[in-house]
Amino acid sequence: MSAAEHVSSATRFVELPGGHTLESGAHLPEARVAYRTWGRLDSAADNAVLVCHALTGSADADRWWGGIIGPGHALDPDEDFIVCSNVLGSCYGTTGPTSAAPGGRPCWGAEFPAVTVRDMVAAQARLLDALCVRRLRLVIGGSLGGMQALEWAASFPERVDAIAALATCGRHSAWCIGLSEAQREAIRSDPNWRGGRYPEGVPPAAGLTLARMMAMCTYRSRESFEVRFQRRERNGGLFEVASYLRRQGEKLADRFDANCYLTLTRAMDTHDLARGRGEYEAVLRSIAVPALVVAIESDVLYPPAEQGELATLLPRAHLARIASPHGHDAFLIETEKVNTLVRKFRDRDRGARTTR
Repeated sequence: MSAAEHVSSATRFVELPGGHTLESGAHLPEARVAYRTWGRLDSAADNAVLVCHALTGSADADRWWGGIIGPGHALDPDEDFIVCSNVLGSCYGTTGPTSAAPGGRPCWGAEFPAVTVRDMVAAQARLLDALCVRRLRLVIGGSLGGMQALEWAASFPERVDAIAALATCGRHSAWCIGLSEAQREAIRSDPNWRGGRYPEGVPPAAGLTLARMMAMCTYRSRESFEVRFQRRERNGGLFEVASYLRRQGEKLADRFDANCYLTLTRAMDTHDLARGRGEYEAVLRSIAVPALVVAIESDVLYPPAEQGELATLLPRAHLARIASPHGHDAFLIETEKVNTLVRKFRDRDRGARTTR
């Protein structure tokens, strides 16, 4: 493959024939998936790697996870056909609350039906069918992306050689649900939030900004904040940490949609590998796909105990830990460490498959 072929494609779209029926029974009469790819699908159609993004991410995996994608990295377009799609319910090209709604309405808005992580995975499976991908060498992601990787192993084990789930869980905890609900209430309590939308011309600053500020306090760690900000103040008496949180909140409000935020956080709250399948421990013990489970030692959102439980219950799991002061976001920041762990895992998995 030439150097030019390492450059990722532009965002493309697949329209799902007949729309898409959700786990709830609700039907999207029109549904499309936005995606990007790197590398080439081989003649056996079994060299694909699916990268799954987190809550406010997009299909642009080379931008937010460039440290593990590229020649010589854990995900190598010389060998892998790498696919990343925007999840169902988001606002970066895949059908969601900002998409045109039936009846000529400009968008679904707050009327967009509830989606689950399983719905996201089902849409990805249909995308891969359209791309003629027969089998996945690896499904990988962190946080919400890790939930998708786990759900792939539970829903489509016959299509997956291995998964890597980072900084995630097998079912959302009461702790995470509570934090998500507080963020959703921040959006709903915004004085400009009327009937599940912002009036035309009114920037969605207050509610979504506040939700993101709350979230950022869980994405990092106490140590990270203390080292980076201490008690330093800016001119005017504003603490630097307060300025940082406001800036992060405003940046998200400028690029993301409030109804998409509500939709995706609810999807994370309903995440439970055992839902409708049986008792939780028994369901996890039945998932035989080889798994790399990565814990971040300073993660207060999905603490290492949750990944330890996953690695104990999944029969073919390998647990790895990343020491980092950056908290939950370390799976996006410590890309050199992540790259090393994933590459070693893939080497072990290739060796195991060769000897079987």
